[in-house]
Amino acid sequence: MTKHIVVVGAGPGGLASAMLLAGRGYKVEVYEKQPYVGGRTSALKRDGFTFDRGPTFLSMPYILEELFDAVGRKLSDYLDLIRVDPMYELRFKDVVFSPSDDFNSTFEQIRTLFPGDEEGYKRFMIDTKRKMQALLPVLQNRHGSLLDYARWRTIKALPELSLNQTLYEVLDSYFSDERLKLSFTFQSKYLGMSPWECPGAFSILSYMEHEYGVWHPRGGLNQISEAMAEVIEEYGGKVHTNTPVKQILTKNASVYGLELEDGEVIECDELIINADFAYAMTELLSESHLKQHTKAKLDKKKYSCSSFMMYVGLDTQYDLAHHTVIFSDDYKRNVEEITKSKTLSADPSIYVQNPIVTDPSLAPEGKSGLYILAPVPNNFSLLDWEKHKHEFRDLIYEILEQKSEFKDLREHIVFEELLTPDDWQKNHNIYQGATFNLAHNLGQMMYFRPHNQFQELDHCWLVGGGTHPGSGLPTIFESARITANSLMDADKKGLYRL
Repeated sequence: MTKHIVVVGAGPGGLASAMLLAGRGYKVEVYEKQPYVGGRTSALKRDGFTFDRGPTFLSMPYILEELFDAVGRKLSDYLDLIRVDPMYELRFKDVVFSPSDDFNSTFEQIRTLFPGDEEGYKRFMIDTKRKMQALLPVLQNRHGSLLDYARWRTIKALPELSLNQTLYEVLDSYFSDERLKLSFTFQSKYLGMSPWECPGAFSILSYMEHEYGVWHPRGGLNQISEAMAEVIEEYGGKVHTNTPVKQILTKNASVYGLELEDGEVIECDELIINADFAYAMTELLSESHLKQHTKAKLDKKKYSCSSFMMYVGLDTQYDLAHHTVIFSDDYKRNVEEITKSKTLSADPSIYVQNPIVTDPSLAPEGKSGLYILAPVPNNFSLLDWEKHKHEFRDLIYEILEQKSEFKDLREHIVFEELLTPDDWQKNHNIYQGATFNLAHNLGQMMYFRPHNQFQELDHCWLVGGGTHPGSGLPTIFESARITANSLMDADKKGLYRL
């Protein structure tokens, strides 16, 4: 008899695992609260403008290609991937650095802008390639037991984990110029962490971009979610949108189904949770003693920062970079305001996506949409966003006009939508508005991160940024692969390895 698999949440992890399982003949159904698929990797559409709601960078597209290949599909039949070069424009007070995934181009740019550090760049790429090769087998396999640390793949990787160094300290060993160090450590923001606290192993994040490039799917990253949903349905699976889940049904520490908000009960053989991990544990479990038990554990965990979002429709276009990062004049202080003192910065770092220069399909002719993000504290800060959001928006516009070529922005606004940490929590079910999920400190990685096969409940699986290997689209896709493989292994359906 074909097993019935139910997935809670149509984010990229849930869709990818559902696609892999549907492609292997399982009966798969995905239940999603929102009227669209993708979760944080979805589209926000208004008046002919399309914005990515969350992630805007795609790196290591070969992982996505492998997932589609595994179910007999070609990624190129569903997505048109465009290489973004230069990858991004990094703006400091006194220099603008626009690195490329072309090694020679970036090497020469570093020689010009940061003389003396170009050889450090060469060493970084050589050393981090070796680190990446050692770490990938660890990131691509489950860590459900402490015995996994005794496996040869883990022992082999240990020297490359930089266990005694932060990300900043690792980059400090390659570069002397502070601005260049930050150019290779700002990627820790993808994890919602400070480079002065983020484990040194995550130097692979900037390496991934420099080695594999930054890509834009035509129509936005939201098209990845749409493509996976399409494949699921091609294999007979169902993706139910506008269908919120009220609770996960359990008995004797075993999952047997879920109850929808309308009262309908859906029974299943296995359940995969792709909802925000902490939200699911505190809001969706049916048994109160389980909620209390997991709540006590969650209170001890560390969480990522949040993000203040601005989606701005303009009646004009700016012939500027696709991706721009504007660094705070005192970046370390800004990061500490976000992660330690949990206060609003008077000089935040800002990221701007201006995708119209790559993809004209995202706005009406002659117009453009800007996606503007500022990392901010999560809701443990107790900040009153209704009080502060408009003044913070005005501050962001002022900084953009002062520090970038996005001049006179406010004169061209057709509309804008703001998304605060409160909105992430209330409208998108993200625990404490921590948009990058659980933090990625060493005490919350691999075995010490919630396991792909959930420890607390039988027939229950986890996927997404809240489980191993962590946040960011490439790692979320890997979590889907691990979870699908593990479920099929448990079902004695044979190995399913790529």
